[in-house]
Amino acid sequence: MGDEVLDIDWVRAEGERLRRWGRWGDDDGRGALNLVTPQAVLDAVATVRLGKVISLAMPFGPSGPQNDTVRYNPKLTMVALGDQEMPGGFQYADDTVFMSLQAATQWDALSHAFYDGVMWNGVAVKESLTKTGTHANSVTEFRDGVVSRGVLLDAARHLGVDCLDDHYAVSPEMLDEIVERHGIRLRSGDVVLLRTGRVGKAIRENAFRDETFVAASPGLSVRCASWLVERDVAAVAADNVAVEVMRSEAKDALMPMHMICQRDAGIIFGELLDLESLSVASAEAQRWEFLFVAAPQPITGAVGSPINPQANL
Repeated sequence: MGDEVLDIDWVRAEGERLRRWGRWGDDDGRGALNLVTPQAVLDAVATVRLGKVISLAMPFGPSGPQNDTVRYNPKLTMVALGDQEMPGGFQYADDTVFMSLQAATQWDALSHAFYDGVMWNGVAVKESLTKTGTHANSVTEFRDGVVSRGVLLDAARHLGVDCLDDHYAVSPEMLDEIVERHGIRLRSGDVVLLRTGRVGKAIRENAFRDETFVAASPGLSVRCASWLVERDVAAVAADNVAVEVMRSEAKDALMPMHMICQRDAGIIFGELLDLESLSVASAEAQRWEFLFVAAPQPITGAVGSPINPQANL
């Protein structure tokens, strides 16, 4: 499997091989999230043992990872400061925020990434995407949330490092090693969380604005697309900027895993999670499965959404 010549022709062929358009209906906008059945939710709830809840969101603030050109870091402005003179002495504070929906911890909807003018399930981009939003495959398609069993694949801990090296591509073979090492049995509808250590390192070093945080990010190899599809993974999330390794392994292809997974296989991506506390708790308990909960904000027509995902151990 590792001997392929990875180029744009391979990416297109792999996308066609893994394509699942129509599997859940011609109008479907949820993709692989349809694999999260009621029984999968009940099984996920049954994984809770410790009663410990861990937020997996990075800080949302002005010092985040965005360069404020295409995507903007959150900027909070107070619009009421409690200086009112109201009957009975009542006062209040109010605030507003300006930010890109994908500025920090977030979901990519299936309208976020596409190629050849076509997005998930064969929807023509020109017919769906407008300046006021998308008419298909929006985050509102899964407004009921992503609630399933989460499985942590801690690549950084597996290699005994705090953070994977720049440009490190996690292979499907390594994913198999991690699964075997921890005795994990993946089930249809699982949400896979990959820890590279990248967000944790940036928080510790206050280095989100370092250009290497994005440009040199480690992540999943594009060869992992088939690994996810073959195991009926419902969604994949990571503590880096794009889930996949940023330096493309495929010649003449930018973000090839986005192309295959989101456009062809219908797998949503969660990006910029903070998995440090979960890594520690999972290692201490020797438990790598948990109830994962992460609902998008139901913003009409949005192609992405900020989230505060939670692991319930």
